[in-house]
Amino acid sequence: MLRRIFSYSGQYKKYLVLAALCITCESLFELLIPLIMADIVDVGVASGDTAYIFQKGGWMLVCAAAALILGIGSARFSATAGQGLGANLREAEYARLQQFSFANVDHFQISSLITRMTSDVTNIQNSISSGMRPACRGPVMLVAATGVAFSINGNLALVFLVALPTLALCLGLIIKNVRPLYTKMQGAIDLVNRIIQENLTAVRVVKAYVRGTYEIGKFNEVNTNLQTQSERAFKLAMTNMAAMQFVMYGTIISILWFGGGMIQVGTMQVGELTGFLSYVLQILNSLMMISNIFLMLTRSLASGKRIIEVLDEEIDITEEDAENIEVKSGEIEFRHVYFKYKKEAREYVLSDINLHIGAGQTVGIVGQTGSAKTTLVQLIPRLYDISSGELLIDGVPVKKYPLKHLRDSIAMVLQKNTLFSGTLRENLLWGDKDASQEEIEEACRIAGADEFIGRLEKGYDTEMGQGGVNVSGGQKQRLCIARAILKKPKVLILDDSTSAVDTATETGIRQQLAEKLPHMTKIIIAQRISSVCHADQIVVLEDGRIRGIGTHEELLADNQIYQEIYDSQKEGADL
Repeated sequence: MLRRIFSYSGQYKKYLVLAALCITCESLFELLIPLIMADIVDVGVASGDTAYIFQKGGWMLVCAAAALILGIGSARFSATAGQGLGANLREAEYARLQQFSFANVDHFQISSLITRMTSDVTNIQNSISSGMRPACRGPVMLVAATGVAFSINGNLALVFLVALPTLALCLGLIIKNVRPLYTKMQGAIDLVNRIIQENLTAVRVVKAYVRGTYEIGKFNEVNTNLQTQSERAFKLAMTNMAAMQFVMYGTIISILWFGGGMIQVGTMQVGELTGFLSYVLQILNSLMMISNIFLMLTRSLASGKRIIEVLDEEIDITEEDAENIEVKSGEIEFRHVYFKYKKEAREYVLSDINLHIGAGQTVGIVGQTGSAKTTLVQLIPRLYDISSGELLIDGVPVKKYPLKHLRDSIAMVLQKNTLFSGTLRENLLWGDKDASQEEIEEACRIAGADEFIGRLEKGYDTEMGQGGVNVSGGQKQRLCIARAILKKPKVLILDDSTSAVDTATETGIRQQLAEKLPHMTKIIIAQRISSVCHADQIVVLEDGRIRGIGTHEELLADNQIYQEIYDSQKEGADL
């Protein structure tokens, strides 16, 4: 997994190498300082040679200065490498998300995807930025300092044969138990993000139903869960420090005890013991760094696994059968189409759909809530792939079209209208970034949006705010229709996209679409019969099956489901 994560270093690999070189050289310079210090004590101080002391002291300053410069360089290179790797990982994840189908997105919770692109990536980049130094310095210091310590006094260095296995055992037990806790902690962050996202998205509903207290209770629950999981993980991780200090102080006491005895019998000098203790501290510090790296690596591996899950998610909508063709006229045909969201699901959402829509026709789709009307039209641009059967556009299976060409030729105004932060003009240009002002104005006239745009203080340069909060629901729907028209698609799908528009405005939009865009295939999903009664043919759906196809008059004459919908709406109108 580490190799896979580091493969995204890209152009920042050189900074990883430079950081490692700087840290290694810095460690070697620092290792020379205790040797020089021991020499000063045993030779210069013992003989009272001031010149010798100043000479060796000068070399100590040179080593310290070199270590300082290399330390600054290593910090800079590590930070660049860590932040660069994090940026590349986020970019790779985001690019992968753009390839996801609706089914792929459904596999992950939105809040979890956000956490995987932010918190999990941050864990990894911080591990590089702050972990490169101890990761390189620890082993170098450990090996070199241990070698020097044995060269100074091999018998005294045997103390490490007890200290090292003790530390290794403690660290192994801590890592074994803390790793699953880090995974649970990241899952707890997912839950917190989910509650925040839901609350902010539905803030108007929360306030309308005066459910602020209830939402606070929900947030407190997941927040407490995150606090609990974090405390458990970090408390266990912090026992590493206690174990290190126990072994460190035990080792120092043992060395002072045995070293003092050696000095008394004359087998060791004071300067040697002083230098030995300096190396002992460096060895123990390097062990502490290595143990901290293992803990940091454990958390990074938990985050890395979650990131890899996104990058390795199998894309279920591919272009392996695609050919270099484009939609020409917009003729659509369903042949015995079946569909279900998950392969393991027992029942199909759509069953045995047989439907022909001629190029330039206007087709209405009606049915009770839950009859799979939206699901049916989402199959056309391959937002989902059919489970079995055939779906053809212009007589060609949809899988043979490149996704870009296919979706460029189809414009959908979804049930849930979405506008983005920015100006009204910028939102409209999503349909065609190169559209002229005349084309924008024409699209707005067809969609009936020109009626209110003229009353806006800044017109097309009016800021929409996040999610289009500065316009009403009906205005938002008309802007979304105008944006779709600007695409100049072969097929226009309106998924209940005039529900917030009054009947007179809806009639105007319908007439404009028929007059100005006669060759465009139009599919209209609606709850109101009045929205589709003009259509060339109307499809009646119930429980994912087609229960009738015909004109308004034909269905009104012989289709019971259509009659019931019509009568219920007629009674409502009479009231």
